[in-house]
Amino acid sequence: TVCALLLFATGASGHEPENILPDNLKNLAIEQLMEIEVATVYGASKYEQKVTEAPSSITIITSNEIKKYGHRSLVDVLKSIRGFYVTYDRNYSYIGVRGFNRPGDYNARILLLLDGHRVNDNIYDSALIGAGLNIDIIDRIEVIRGPGASLYGSSAFFAVINIITRKGADLQGLEASGEAAGFDTYKGGLILGKKLDNGLDFILSGAMSDSNGQDLFYREFDGQATDNGIAEGCDYSRTHSLFSKFFYRGFTLEATYFSITKGIPTASYETVFNDPRTQATDERGFVSLNYSIPLGSTSEMQAEISYNHSHYYGKYLYDTPPLTLNEDESWGSWWGGELKLISKFIQGHTVTLGSEFRDNFRQDQKNYDKSPYFLYLNDTRDSTLGALYIQDEVALMSNITLNAGIRYDHYRNFGGTTNPRLAVIYNPYQQIFLKLLYGRAFRAPNVYELYYNDSGNTMKANPHLDPETITTYEIVLEYFFKNTFFITVSGYDYKIKNLISQQSDPADGLLVFRNVEEIEAKGIEFAMKGKWEGLEGKISYTRQEAENARTGECLTNSPKHLAKLNLIVPLIKEKLFLGLEEQYMSKRKTLENRYTDSLFITNLTILSQKLAKGLEVSGSIYNLFDEKYSDPGAGEHIQDMIEQDGVNFRFKVTYLIDI
Repeated sequence: TVCALLLFATGASGHEPENILPDNLKNLAIEQLMEIEVATVYGASKYEQKVTEAPSSITIITSNEIKKYGHRSLVDVLKSIRGFYVTYDRNYSYIGVRGFNRPGDYNARILLLLDGHRVNDNIYDSALIGAGLNIDIIDRIEVIRGPGASLYGSSAFFAVINIITRKGADLQGLEASGEAAGFDTYKGGLILGKKLDNGLDFILSGAMSDSNGQDLFYREFDGQATDNGIAEGCDYSRTHSLFSKFFYRGFTLEATYFSITKGIPTASYETVFNDPRTQATDERGFVSLNYSIPLGSTSEMQAEISYNHSHYYGKYLYDTPPLTLNEDESWGSWWGGELKLISKFIQGHTVTLGSEFRDNFRQDQKNYDKSPYFLYLNDTRDSTLGALYIQDEVALMSNITLNAGIRYDHYRNFGGTTNPRLAVIYNPYQQIFLKLLYGRAFRAPNVYELYYNDSGNTMKANPHLDPETITTYEIVLEYFFKNTFFITVSGYDYKIKNLISQQSDPADGLLVFRNVEEIEAKGIEFAMKGKWEGLEGKISYTRQEAENARTGECLTNSPKHLAKLNLIVPLIKEKLFLGLEEQYMSKRKTLENRYTDSLFITNLTILSQKLAKGLEVSGSIYNLFDEKYSDPGAGEHIQDMIEQDGVNFRFKVTYLIDI
């Protein structure tokens, strides 16, 4: 590792750029972007721009990096990014960013986009980051830090993650993949993509996976009546995904569906221990139609209409007695539309003017015992949202750019809220950029937090919740050296008011959401990225402090230190690569005021390309040194700490047939 760091320090390469962008840049694949030595981002301003011009601190992960580091899902990608960490409770994965990852938060403070389309559901506002989406359809991932409510509204609280999918022209063929991994895990997928002579570009994908998981020991259940603490056959998972995208003469039709069924081995919510019938299934799907039309040489109009659906179905076995299967369900359906104008009709200005409407015509939650049937919750809701936003990027001087935006959202249930963003970008020298950033965002309480009440079993409703708000100040310094070396240093300070937090009510022991906390946090992030004579990699360090502003106590599940090293070494030029990941995270406070151990994880991947035409083969070992570590549990868990996977492996084969 020391040798690798020395080599890395002598010269590295970021693909962040200096070149002028072509007008049709947003239609290029990442390989073409790299050829012109420029990194761009779409999600920061809802149009393509150089990362140096974006009003945010940006990270872009390419499909090339995903392959060479052996990333299996979005979870693995986020773990490799500076300032991000992920907590796993053996059911869901939760994103932590800038020291914040609270129990009971189903990723509602991160906005997840797929090709610019909102994926968060309308019941929990949750962003699923597990294995549901086929990672092989990803071209690149944009991570845009800081409040994004001035463009996106609720949930764009800490960051916006935009997944950009591949185009048919990237494949021009049929790609088949299969993989086998530890814990009896298997996955297969097909992707068909092509650009026809008439200009139609399409991509179709289907994938599925099956995992039996592992037998897990929980000392909290270590007794003869509870199978000596061993959960057998309860850690399984099943996933299915379908994806399609068609592009033709300004029209883009996109449709996706994915589902995840996960066994829950932790006996959360006081369910029966060691029974595989306790499980959760989550489904997501949407169909969207986009149309983009140029208006002269300086403007473009874009319109989108979509239908979206989500379904959650949980089965929970209780020993009441007798043994009773409780079923927990939610259905979310909504349609929406967005119209925006991007214009440069005023010299030196890029103006974005947009409107958005969303009709949540189904927001239903239900909880009942199956046999004998007993209904605890049957809540049906609907809501609407309308929004207007405007942003202007203006060149004040040849080396100073001002980016200012504001959005007004009106909720039928909560009224209106206005959220601004302001950025000043200063380019004192050709290769140095200084960004001064200010942003404010909000998150409206979701239907689950407001109205979920299972008649006194585990949770109760709180319909009087108010929206929570965040105000962030940030300074970012970026340095580019001859397109071969990139350094960024950023410092931030944010305050959250009226934080919606899951609490245990001492009066009855039930979980309830309340506006009870104010949070203050500050931190500094450093990252370096580059390439030198075939060797490429990145290194980052984050120091963060997040605390309750009223008590001064540090937040639960908030590490003060994160450090990461990623390195790609060509073993055989253009044919065989070694990908190395090192990830360090310091201790984290739990709900019982204990602390997890710090952790140091090593992942290793060998990838072969071009050994035979169209063939790629990779082998990965995760947690190479079998580090024993745990993540903090949440209020529904008996376990204060939940042990994570030890050493694991994956073998993957991908074959592309030209058509």
